[in-house]
Amino acid sequence: MGDFTQTTTRPVSINPLISGETKKRGGLDFRVYQELKTGIHRDLLNQVDLEKVATQRDDRTRRQVFAVIQELVSDLKTPLSAPEKERLSLEVLDEVFGLGPLEPLLQDPTISDILVNGAKEVYVERAGMLEEANIGFKDNAHLMHIIDKIVSAVGRRVDESSPMVDARLADGSRINVIIPPLAIDGPHLSIRRFGHIPITEDDLMSNQTLTQPMLELLKGAVRSRLNIVISGGTGAGKTTFLNVLSGYISDKERIVTIEDSCELQLKQRHVVRLECRPANVEGKGAVMQRQLVINSLRMRPNRIIVGEVRSEEALDMLQAMNTGHDGSLTTIHANSPRDAIARMETMAMMANLNLPEKAVRKQIASAITIVVQVARFNDGTRRVTHITEITGMEDDVVSMQDVFLFEKQGVSPDGRTLGTFTATGIRPKFADKLQASGISLPANFFEQSVDLWR
Repeated sequence: MGDFTQTTTRPVSINPLISGETKKRGGLDFRVYQELKTGIHRDLLNQVDLEKVATQRDDRTRRQVFAVIQELVSDLKTPLSAPEKERLSLEVLDEVFGLGPLEPLLQDPTISDILVNGAKEVYVERAGMLEEANIGFKDNAHLMHIIDKIVSAVGRRVDESSPMVDARLADGSRINVIIPPLAIDGPHLSIRRFGHIPITEDDLMSNQTLTQPMLELLKGAVRSRLNIVISGGTGAGKTTFLNVLSGYISDKERIVTIEDSCELQLKQRHVVRLECRPANVEGKGAVMQRQLVINSLRMRPNRIIVGEVRSEEALDMLQAMNTGHDGSLTTIHANSPRDAIARMETMAMMANLNLPEKAVRKQIASAITIVVQVARFNDGTRRVTHITEITGMEDDVVSMQDVFLFEKQGVSPDGRTLGTFTATGIRPKFADKLQASGISLPANFFEQSVDLWR
């Protein structure tokens, strides 16, 4: 181990009769297993300078540390099978180089969400369904150690004076932390995973998220620089869908992305990524999305992509869409296209510029062309439920018309959502803009039709 090793060695002796939690690790009680890990970790400190090796990310260092851990595990007096010893060794290695008990979950590509409710309760989402994971932390202090490891890596902090934080992992996964005194039962950690392999249009088709005519229409809308808002609830797949649509932007365009916490995975080379900054310990230095949107207008962008509009930056986004930055994309939390417009109006008025409601609505009607509504159903499937065109103003109301719809019709005996994708028969007004951009869609795309998905 060279510079990393020290000299003392002693076997670990743990009483296997310690009672504790009902969870098991192999044939061991959960608490006994945690005590074994703690003992090995303590003895590892006597042989290895963990602070030094934790900063070394090369495979050679990992192999050296793993060899020492395996030697300590082999000296255990507690009887363990070979697979149990291997698992114990790997988990201790994860404590040194990774995020401890979370590492196996982060390596599982089928998991989309990890929800930690205190030290003893961990849930995961697979294929849209929640299930309890067979992992846990030794105690809340252990969980807080892992949380500190996550947030400090991206320059954030979490403590009693700042008990909430949004951060991200190296792979782009989104992290939310809330700790006591705001969280009554201990620290809570939520991780929204993003796949290492980005979702493609082929995945959307195979998952029955939308139909081919719907995809072709949206592809043409992006390429002809129409402004699009993607609306949906939490976990509906708004960011994933935005990533797919952004793939249709030309490589010749300069794109500026603005996010609260970076999640977008754009494939183009000419991308400028901007991220908000929280306040420092003194409560100063925060940079909000609105400031970044205003600054982005001075950066000569062809397209502006705002990961999600949440507040007064909605007004600046609308201004950008109305002042030559066509083809902008964003997402918003809302339950329907009409709700999305109402929320956009409310957020724009949060800028406190004393604008009349009608003026804001005119901005929305002239800026946004399409609202795409996505939804997650009870069986975990995600579908585009509306592609809606904003056609202008009628009196004081923003007028809208649906071009494509998904109509839920029931649930199958095995719990799958049944429904139909339908074309409403309305040819959108923006079809002329597509034609002017050299994008020709067959007329029968918009003829009233039904595609049944079961």
